[in-house]
Amino acid sequence: MDNNHEESLFAVQRRSGDIRTTVYWELSSAKGNAETSDDIHRMDQRDIAEAAAMLRNGGTVAFPTETVYGLGADARNTQAVEAVFAAKGRPSDNPLIVHIADLDALDELVTEVHPVAVALMEAYWPGPLTLVLPLRPDVLSPLVSAGLDTVGVRIPDHPVARALIRAAGCPVAAPSANRSGRPSPTLASHVMDDLTGYIGGVLDGGAAGVGLESTVVQVQPDGSVSVLRPGGITAEQLSAVSGAGTVDSTSAEALDFTRKEAASMPSDAAGLNAADGELPASAADKNPAPRAPGMKYTHYAPRGWLGVVRGSSPLRVAERAASLLQAAQLNGEITGLLLFDEHIALYPAVPAACVTSLGSLDSPEEAARSLYAALRRFDEAGATYILAEACPVTGLGAAIMNRLMKAAGGTLIDAG
Repeated sequence: MDNNHEESLFAVQRRSGDIRTTVYWELSSAKGNAETSDDIHRMDQRDIAEAAAMLRNGGTVAFPTETVYGLGADARNTQAVEAVFAAKGRPSDNPLIVHIADLDALDELVTEVHPVAVALMEAYWPGPLTLVLPLRPDVLSPLVSAGLDTVGVRIPDHPVARALIRAAGCPVAAPSANRSGRPSPTLASHVMDDLTGYIGGVLDGGAAGVGLESTVVQVQPDGSVSVLRPGGITAEQLSAVSGAGTVDSTSAEALDFTRKEAASMPSDAAGLNAADGELPASAADKNPAPRAPGMKYTHYAPRGWLGVVRGSSPLRVAERAASLLQAAQLNGEITGLLLFDEHIALYPAVPAACVTSLGSLDSPEEAARSLYAALRRFDEAGATYILAEACPVTGLGAAIMNRLMKAAGGTLIDAG
């Protein structure tokens, strides 16, 4: 992505005036020693208490969840929430998800909960499921909901996250703890790479488990479930609770920028701009505020240009990708390839300068856990032209493809 274009979309990232250093707390759970909130409190009570005090005092703290690392602030404190937007360079019309530690906190935030939403909570809370619910007036900073009358709420399935929220004693607004538009962080080191000096502290609780953000849904008055963003809870799992034929993924599948069906673009990668699938600033201004994070802007992107290749067979995809990568390399690009284990043998011995596998197609959980780290690996290699194989849009594959298409700015290459 063109960095100048990125800055035209998002507010310029800035440091808070009172942040000199970012406090780093390495918890025992980062070494895999804690499994419950009680364990966390016994081993890391002082660090979590310090982080909670920072949140209560209007500071920003990054913390692990089972999905990705979140950047937390007191959801009631507008100045604190502003610091989250500023640190990330996040557009102000992109709402934040509010994290709570238990169901008792929900009544203070929302006016009503549909019976189907209650059933989904009972099935998947704590867990990677966010429910968009009617917001009770004047309880949260208006920045959290982007001025809407709804708010996304979830209970994270991570002992550190819940211990921190309980100790802070407030609802915690927390988007992913990365610079806006960049791959989400699944390790504390990813947070430090992006946000050191821009946020108050980082609680290192080890690697995130799911590796993709939560599924965001809104239950309609008729009991149907609209998927606003696919994630760690699949459409199939939602249907198992709400009933067959009740889950609508149309909103999640539709990109709010124009998707470009790209036949080939190996030599012009460095010059791609809004016409090649990214959201023009004028379009961003015209579109209404999204009901959930991740619905409107290019997200999760590596610094180099990225295209997603799909085709009628793995061989067609490999042949097309190898040809484009070779042409890009001859044009002076540093190339990258994101593929699956089953297809490695279909490519030349060294198809790209940086080749990364998401694991087996038979294990989408592995692909979900490794996707964002893989995208960051291309940055470490200095890749300027990257191709990624598409995967089936079933189960977790729907969330993986959603993130890949967002990262690619909607650029899809059809191999035939």
